[in-house]
Amino acid sequence: MLRYSRVCRNMGLGDAYVKKVFDTVSSKYDMMNDVLSLGIHRIWKKHFVEDCVCPLPGGKFLDVAGGTGDIAFKITDLIRVREKSFGLVPKALDGTKVVVCDINESMLKEGQKRAEREGYLDIDWVCASGEELPFEDASFDSYTVSFGIRNFSDRPKALREAFRVLKVGGVINVLEFSQVSCPLLTIPYDLWSYGFMPQAGRFLADEESYRYLVESIRAFPDQESFAQMIRDAGFGYVRYENLTGGIACIHTGVKTSPTPIVPKTDSSIPTPKKAEETADTKPEPNSA
Repeated sequence: MLRYSRVCRNMGLGDAYVKKVFDTVSSKYDMMNDVLSLGIHRIWKKHFVEDCVCPLPGGKFLDVAGGTGDIAFKITDLIRVREKSFGLVPKALDGTKVVVCDINESMLKEGQKRAEREGYLDIDWVCASGEELPFEDASFDSYTVSFGIRNFSDRPKALREAFRVLKVGGVINVLEFSQVSCPLLTIPYDLWSYGFMPQAGRFLADEESYRYLVESIRAFPDQESFAQMIRDAGFGYVRYENLTGGIACIHTGVKTSPTPIVPKTDSSIPTPKKAEETADTKPEPNSA
């Protein structure tokens, strides 16, 4: 059973509590994702970058809540492969840009250390909140967030910021744990979440942090609700793809105009009268 009281209490503490959690797990974050997804997150992320983000040389890419750099590294790898296959000299167009933005300095430091070890020296690292991005309007072609948006204290604002910093034609891609859609997975998923995960947390970091991470997954909106949030932020062509029976989901939307899309109302459709008005209206006597 979901412990809503704990979720609400922790969510109410906002960014300070989330920062504390990720300070605790930052050095073991990649291992944590292996535990949370039983290693399947590697397959999900590969599909996410290769088939949804589809990075091309010359593009501007922003990965939010991307602290340890996992998605940014995958984007960079694919761009390098395509530069070679297209016969381009790296940086020849001086256009490709990959930026990692995260509110947590500990996570960014882990990502920067890994970047230095593995040769990803052309990635920019920015410490900032996803709800208040320090970038100009229409700066990026792609906005990604992977397993991070559920921890934002104001998701609608973060989505509006994503809309703002994207160019027209730019795409938002969100990879996040979601609500299980396959009935056969429900019981095993519950046992894994509330049985195995807290115990694993004792060995990897601390039980409270891992319990928060699990319950933040369960408190996240279902697929349709989050898709509607993306629409409400102004995006068009919104769709989602369930992964592994809905354990995770990829949400996609396109910035189709400079300003958010506002649902149109058809003024030609008459507004129904209130029931009390029609009830009090008596028929006129026949003048004939």
